[in-house]
Amino acid sequence: MKQLLFIALLSLNFVAMAGDVNNNASPQPTIDEKVEKLLRQMTLEEKVGQLNQYDWNAVRSKTRDALLQREIKEGKVGSFLNIDGAKAIKDLQKIAVEQSRLGIPIIFGLDVIHGYKTVFPVPLAEAASWDIEAIEKSARIAAIEASAAGINWTFAPMVDIARDPRWGRIMEGAGEDPYLGSLIAAARVRGFQGANLAQPDTILACAKHYAAYGAAEAGREYNTADMSLIRLWEVYLPPFKAAVDAGVGSVMLGFNELNGIPTSANKYLVTDVLKNKWRFPGFTVSDYGSFSELINHGYAADRAGAAELSINAGGDMDMQSRIYIEYLPGLVRNGRVKEDQINDSVRRILTMKFKLGLFDDPYRYCSEQREKELLLAPDHIKAAREIARKCIVLLKNDGRLLPLKKDIKTIAVIGSLADSKVDILGGWAAQGDREAPVSLLQALKERLGDNTAILYEPGYKQYGYTTDEMIDLAVHAAKQADLTILAIGENGNMSGECASRADIGLPHDQPKLADAIAKLNKPTVVVLMNGRPLTIKAVHDGFPAILETWFLGTQAGPAVTDVLFGDYNPSGKLPVTFPLVLGQVPIYYAQKNTGRPAPPVNPPWGTSKYSDVPNDPLYPFGFGLSYTTFEYSDVNLSADKIKMGQSLQVSTTVKNAGSVAGEEVVQLYIRDLVASVTKPVKELRGFQKISLKPGEAKNVTFTLTTADLAFYDNDMNFKAEPGKFKVFVGADSKAVKEASFYLE
Repeated sequence: MKQLLFIALLSLNFVAMAGDVNNNASPQPTIDEKVEKLLRQMTLEEKVGQLNQYDWNAVRSKTRDALLQREIKEGKVGSFLNIDGAKAIKDLQKIAVEQSRLGIPIIFGLDVIHGYKTVFPVPLAEAASWDIEAIEKSARIAAIEASAAGINWTFAPMVDIARDPRWGRIMEGAGEDPYLGSLIAAARVRGFQGANLAQPDTILACAKHYAAYGAAEAGREYNTADMSLIRLWEVYLPPFKAAVDAGVGSVMLGFNELNGIPTSANKYLVTDVLKNKWRFPGFTVSDYGSFSELINHGYAADRAGAAELSINAGGDMDMQSRIYIEYLPGLVRNGRVKEDQINDSVRRILTMKFKLGLFDDPYRYCSEQREKELLLAPDHIKAAREIARKCIVLLKNDGRLLPLKKDIKTIAVIGSLADSKVDILGGWAAQGDREAPVSLLQALKERLGDNTAILYEPGYKQYGYTTDEMIDLAVHAAKQADLTILAIGENGNMSGECASRADIGLPHDQPKLADAIAKLNKPTVVVLMNGRPLTIKAVHDGFPAILETWFLGTQAGPAVTDVLFGDYNPSGKLPVTFPLVLGQVPIYYAQKNTGRPAPPVNPPWGTSKYSDVPNDPLYPFGFGLSYTTFEYSDVNLSADKIKMGQSLQVSTTVKNAGSVAGEEVVQLYIRDLVASVTKPVKELRGFQKISLKPGEAKNVTFTLTTADLAFYDNDMNFKAEPGKFKVFVGADSKAVKEASFYLE
């Protein structure tokens, strides 16, 4: 009875404090009206409290627990990160809702990047699927699981365009192309947030890191970015704009500086562009401690100055640095910060809490029963396997070694990555269950049973170190086997945040092991596991078959096995260029032509080329083979001239000329041949993933609009200009057929 009475009183408290009126005689108040009513009741300190986020892991000592409880009761905590579990979150939420003056619920955030307990492929791998529906489904399942464990906010998607594979966080994004990256950004937002944030299985998404963080100089984490406004707007901002258009609820500001101004206090980026020009209605959040790091940048003299610069630039929530809670009230009182600026930030945060339904039911994310039922649910595991298969890219298949025959008597499995459950989860695996993953070795054993002998040798230790004895044992196993599967690449923590690498080749002694196996000249399939493009020319030259499997998550082993034995025909395409050698980096398909372009064959002296290696990469953007062969017809255009505002149909016929069914990603690129600012030699403007039976042919048609031809000129006007254009259609950014037309 006491519990029922308390719930009734709690409901009355919400009516009084939050303006959540339910009166049949008058219309329901809007969220804006509720926010304004609540805002009028808040003290300055309570307002600033909503802008304050703590890392639970950093404040868990007994002394600080007591301190935190007092701050929650005083309304000085708006959000926590790095705490999960329905019960643990409910306990904290009860303090905020039932023991603070206004009962404002807390929002709980976590890095749910590519799955919660059920871990899906790392984002770069999912981008290789070029399957927007599958990517959205992955985020949807992640949201279902995370929300069941009390989480209502994820710091994802990362939408940074990255063209330097030395940068470890290339693993966390969609690769090098803004068109593909924009579609994936929107898909992830839709997946996390669903159709209605008020549903209890949705979580607030957060597009990060705003902006141009992926352009860090030298590929070094947290480093500076410097570029023209045209490059910023054409390459690095489009995925953020796509996320905003998809309704993303929050945006995280980057660690980096851009053109001399740290992004955490960059008024042009945050207020002028994001909030004013794009009319972003959500809230911004610093990256971990980045507001206080303005001091390290040499942009703020002290913590108070950092707080002033950050809030005045439009930074709404302070993640962990404590400078807002410590200094903003005083800065308002002495006139350095206007309270209206504080109010704007509080409005944005409260609005999202209302949209999440936290004022209607602050415990909606705290059902231990849902938590038990939904984590690692069978349909989630099934989806993880299906999506993982789509991400695998067939890089080489000489002599049609793949798919493997099912009657192989002896297989040597070489490489400790083949027997790892942890590494296949990749970086940022959230609360991924470390026992749930199925390794490649385990999956092979389960599939082949007693019919095939499997000889396993690790070949190397963690991070690729090895010994002569380990190599000798691996070579001995390979000699005895009919076929060898060589699992090589990075450990899971070798890519991701703060995992920049100056050398992106196979780590440490793995090249020595690979060379020893290659010298046997026996049938060998290389299974790459990695979170970034690697320089693997020796592997390409030394082995007949190579699968790029990335880090595929909980169902990595079964997914790779499905592809090895032809139960799934690989359809992945690279979302990022693989360099031939490190010296080509940064390398990407959308290069400029230069005044002295080098021809592809025997470039003469005096052209833009290397003297020791070709300009071409090892594998181009969009590349990926299949177990079948696809033939493309010539490109057909609906007209050879179009006027401004008209559209153009671009079509080709694709035929499956092989003996097995397969999927193909048909890609469309354009080139503006003459413009008021120079344009890249190719720019992706469309793709379609089609499925074809053996002998089947399909007509694939794309529609190009004037907007697809537009760009930012030197005065930052976005427009299309009359002139001649080329269109390219094909299997990747290099293997294309072309046609041309005029825009009048």
